[in-house]
Amino acid sequence: MTSAPLSDRDILLALFDAGLAAALPEGKFKDRLPAPPDEGKGGRTIVIGAGKASARMARAFEDEWGRPCEGLIVTRYGHGCETRHIEIVEASHPVPDQAGRDAARRIMELARSAGPDDLVVCLMSGGASSLLTMPAEGLTLADKQALNSALLKSGAPIGIMNLVRKSVSAIKGGRLAAAIAPARAVTYLISDVPGDDPAAIGSGPTIPEASDPEQVLGLMRTWGIEVTDKLERVIRANTVPGDAIPGQTVHMIATPLMALQAAEAKARELGITPLILGDAIEGEAREAAIVFAGIANCAAAHGLPAAAPCVLLSGGETTVTVRGKGRGGRSVEFLLALAVALKGRPGIAAVSCDTDGVDGTEDNAGAWFDSGILEEAAARGLKPADFLANNDGYSFFSALDRLVITGPTLTNVNDFRAILVR
Repeated sequence: MTSAPLSDRDILLALFDAGLAAALPEGKFKDRLPAPPDEGKGGRTIVIGAGKASARMARAFEDEWGRPCEGLIVTRYGHGCETRHIEIVEASHPVPDQAGRDAARRIMELARSAGPDDLVVCLMSGGASSLLTMPAEGLTLADKQALNSALLKSGAPIGIMNLVRKSVSAIKGGRLAAAIAPARAVTYLISDVPGDDPAAIGSGPTIPEASDPEQVLGLMRTWGIEVTDKLERVIRANTVPGDAIPGQTVHMIATPLMALQAAEAKARELGITPLILGDAIEGEAREAAIVFAGIANCAAAHGLPAAAPCVLLSGGETTVTVRGKGRGGRSVEFLLALAVALKGRPGIAAVSCDTDGVDGTEDNAGAWFDSGILEEAAARGLKPADFLANNDGYSFFSALDRLVITGPTLTNVNDFRAILVR
C-alpha cells in the first residue's frame, strides 16, 4: 500500500523542522569543551550569557560539562528553561527593560569577580543586544529604550543597529571581555546575523572591536535616527581600542547555513531538488520577495536555476520599514509580498519563519501559503495589497489559517525561507 503524497504544507513544514533541529545547541559542546579550571586551587567555572537561545545553551552546556559550575543567563520572557546550576532570568526583547538592566549589572559583577584560576564560559545568541542592557555613562535606561525603538522602526540592517547599540553600551563591543580578564574565557555563539560575524552577534559583548564615533553618528543620520546632543556626547566619549585579549577563545556552534544544509538534506530525502540561494539575505522584506518571486517563476517556466520539483532555500535577516499600523514581522511581510508578486501562479508554495519562533512581536514563527492563497483571499473579501500597505501580514495569514506557530524554540539562527516549485 503506497502512502499518500505529501501536501505542500507538509513538505514546507518538514523542511523548516529539519532546519530548526540543526540550530539547537544540544550536542554542540561535546568536542569544543575547554580544559576545566584547577578546582584544587579554588578555580571556578562561571557561566554567563544572554540571548534568545542562551537558556537552552546553558542547559546543553551543563549536560556536557558534568562538573560544578555557577552563573547567570538572561533570556527573553518566555524563553527560559530548567537548569541545575546556572540561574536563568528573563527580560524584555526587543525593547529593553529594568530586568535586563539588572541582569546586565549582575553579569558584569560576575565577570569582574573572576580571577586568574577561574574559567568563564560565555553563551551568546541573537537578542543579547536588547537583553544585556547597560547604558554608557551619561545615558539612562529610558534613553536606551527610545533609541532601540527608533532603530527597530528605521529599517536599518541588523549590522548597523548593532554598531549603534555598541556605541552607547558599557557592556557590548568587547567591554564584557575586558571585565573578565585576566581569567581564561571561552565564548560559544549561535549566529543570527548575515555573515556570522562574531562581533555582530548580540553586539559582541566578548568580542573586542574598535569603536568609530564618526561612523556611528553618520549611520544614525543616514537612517533617520535622531542624534541628540546627549547621544553625540556619549558616543564620542564611549570609545574602546578593540585590542585582542589573551586567553579568550570563540566557538560558533550553530549558524543559518547549518539550518539550510539540514533542510537541503531533508529535501533530497523527499525527492526534491534543493538549491540554497544564500544564508545572508538582507534588505527590505517586500523588495527581497519580488526578487525571489522572479527566481521561482523562472524555475517553474524554464527549469532554471533548478527544475521542478525543487525548493529554493534561503536565510539571513530582512528588515521592515514600518509605515502602517498592522501586526506582523519580517517573515509574514516577506511572504505576503511574495504571494502578491507570484499572482497565484500554480505549483508554487512557500514558508517563511523566524527560527526563534517569534516573528516580530507576535505569537507566530511565520506563515506559509500554497498557490490557491490569492483565490481564497478574494473569496473572503481580503485584499492582500491593503494588508501589505499596512504592514499587516499577521492578520492576513491568520484569517486564512496559514500561520506557523511553534512557541519559543529556544534557539535563533534568524530567517528561514523555502519556496517549493512543483
